[in-house]
Amino acid sequence: MRIVKGLLAAAVFFGLAFAAPAVPAESVAVAVVNASEPALCAEKDNVTLTLASAAVRRFRIEAAHPAYIGGLDADRRGPDWTDCHDISAETSSTPPLRRVVVYENAEIRLIGYGYAQFWRRADVPVRADGRIEHGLNLVQLWVRRDGRAEEVLVIYPADGYWRIRPLPPAHLGASAYGSSFLIGPVETERRPFVGLKDIAFDPPTMTFTLSFARGGAATVRLDALDRDRLALDAAFDPPVSGAPFAALRSMYVSEGNADVARVGVREPEADGWREEPIMRFRQAAATDVWAGRPTPSRHNASAPDLVFHRFEAAPADR
Repeated sequence: MRIVKGLLAAAVFFGLAFAAPAVPAESVAVAVVNASEPALCAEKDNVTLTLASAAVRRFRIEAAHPAYIGGLDADRRGPDWTDCHDISAETSSTPPLRRVVVYENAEIRLIGYGYAQFWRRADVPVRADGRIEHGLNLVQLWVRRDGRAEEVLVIYPADGYWRIRPLPPAHLGASAYGSSFLIGPVETERRPFVGLKDIAFDPPTMTFTLSFARGGAATVRLDALDRDRLALDAAFDPPVSGAPFAALRSMYVSEGNADVARVGVREPEADGWREEPIMRFRQAAATDVWAGRPTPSRHNASAPDLVFHRFEAAPADR
């Protein structure tokens, strides 16, 4: 499938050097389960895909512009409140109480926002270069490329949600966020979340270190970024057991109004990809998972597709 093959192509790296492991890691197939529910409101996350394996120590998440991005002339990125009866612009668009620059240099900026209300109350300290900030509900990572600042990643510390996007296509000048995801032991309390104890950001390596409230930790490194894709490499210590280690959260109303409309999986010993509409897919044991759209949505058409792959266990003892 051309969409997925494009996502898995080689990317431009930041130039960080890593020694090859002495013992190769073992590739793992993970359990992918669809817990999505129908919805009419485009501002509700009604799509949930969980990924589980007690063996996975490392994996990779990539966001890439959809295959049709070159033919997209414009995009509607504002909220769509059609058929949204229990949420609205008034209830969802509250200004932040404060804004703070957690870290800044010539190339990157980490900005945090605190809000009066958030669905889950948790004070997760955010650390960078010796500075510690409390009470942040949203953290943005901005990078400077081609003479302008671009927001490419956001984290919600209180519930562990992430969103990522590549640098925008030159012909559009800007692009939308779409699906979000969770990294770490996934729990459910009104909605899926990951309980975090703290977040530390290391600017030289572009690495976030997550400490989980349930115990254990993970590193999430920004490994690739260009105008085609953004890639994160995640590593757990120890692997997550007793709960999914990751989840995708997204929106689907119809094929033409969705942040994710289809799912593709590569299953062990299969000849190729199996692709299904998101609401028809049930489950799979997969080495690669793609979630995206083959045709534009009525809003957020520029939002990226996501791929979860390179699931690896710890190296076998020798």
